[in-house]
Amino acid sequence: MPSLARRVFAGWLGTAFPLAAVVGSGIMAQKLSGGNVAPALLCNTIATGAILVVLILIFARRSLSE
Repeated sequence: MPSLARRVFAGWLGTAFPLAAVVGSGIMAQKLSGGNVAPALLCNTIATGAILVVLILIFARRSLSE
């Protein structure tokens, strides 16, 4: 069983990456959409979904191995 410090760090990392992806995609969508709500929502959704797929693919193998 991993130490408490490793588990806390893994929990923090598992929260920080998706949070940064969602906030970053929201900021990007606002800047690229020029004030239009529909393109901003679409851009935010696509970017968030894409980064979540990338994070799952990167960390799934590591997560399943322990």
